[in-house]
Parts: sequence; C-alpha cells; structure tokens
Amino acid sequence: MFSIFSNIRIKYVFVTLFGSGVLAFGLYNVHSLSGVTEGGVLGLTLLLSHWCHISPAISGFVLSGMCYLFGWKILGKSFIAYSFISSIGFSVFYDIFEHIGYIWPDLANMPLLAAMIGAVFVGVGAGLCVRVGGAPSGDDALAMTLSYLVHIKIQWIYLLCDLIVLLLSLSYISLNRIIYSLLTVILSGQILGMVQKVNFRKNVYRENKTP
Repeated sequence: MFSIFSNIRIKYVFVTLFGSGVLAFGLYNVHSLSGVTEGGVLGLTLLLSHWCHISPAISGFVLSGMCYLFGWKILGKSFIAYSFISSIGFSVFYDIFEHIGYIWPDLANMPLLAAMIGAVFVGVGAGLCVRVGGAPSGDDALAMTLSYLVHIKIQWIYLLCDLIVLLLSLSYISLNRIIYSLLTVILSGQILGMVQKVNFRKNVYRENKTP
C-alpha cells in the first residue's frame, strides 16, 4: 500500500497541494455562486441525477474510481500517489473555504466574467496538479491517460469530453447556461494545457510510469 508513495517528491507535493487549493477556491467562490458549471464527471453526475435519479455521491465515486483505475494501469504508481494527495488536498481546502465563507465578489449577474475568472482558477489549479503527475478528479485522470495513449494535447482531450457532456446536458439545461459553461471549459482547458508545459518536470509520464 505505502509503496506507491516511495517515489514522490516533497516539492511536487507542495505544488499539488497549492494547485488543489487554487482549484477549490475557484469552484467554491466562483462556480458555486455564478451558476456556471464545468463539464466532465461533474456534469455527467448531474445528468444521471436528473434523468436516472442516481445520487452524484454514488455516480461521482464510481465514475472517478473507474478513471483512476484506468489511469493507474497506464501511468503507474506515482500517478495514484499524487492523485490521492491532490484529491485529499482539494477536499480539505474546499471544506476550509466553506467554513471561511465567500470572500470573492458575487458574479451571479455577470456570467461572462464568471466564466472567464472561473476558467483561470480551474485551469491553473488543475494544471499544476496534472503537471506533477496527479489528477484532482476523474476528469483529469481520464484526460491524462487518453493524452498519453493517443498522443493528443491534453487540452483537446478535456474539450472533447466536456463537449460531449455539455451536449447531453442540453436535454435539461437551458442553452444560455450551456453557452457560458462551454466558454469556461474551453478557456480552462487551454489554460491547463499551458500550465502543463511549465518546464519544471521533464516528462511527467515517464517519471510516473514505475513498475
């Protein structure tokens, strides 16, 4: 069990935790107030909840678990270690922000601005976690794995997965809300791709791929 943590580096742990904190801050202070959502696993759990009456607590756990398992088979033990750290970090930071309360201006009446600002927090936060080899959510695990397998830049994998979920979500969400959500997933994916290229780790996949 503990062998998966044998190859992690302290400086990357701090980067992962910082990224998780940025992501949690943005989702709590921007997305939860503005009504502008993300695609991926989160959007899929809401879709299943609406049409199949399956609780997101159950569907989210199952879907993310499948993505992590898929990623572990491809990216190795270190991937699981950093993903565990980033997931725990996100949960802890989100809980802290909930206790502190909202400290960001309410952007509910400015969905365009909310979409752009929210994309920055999500792109930078998740991007830092992905850059060191972790995945704060099932979406990130799936995108990292598919990017490795098909050799397509990770931001385009994110966009494709989010587009599929957002198109399905049109079955119960207004077009106006979907448009703003589409904007934020496009921007966050592109920002994540840029952050992932920051040259402080030579090859995240090669380092994570341990026997």
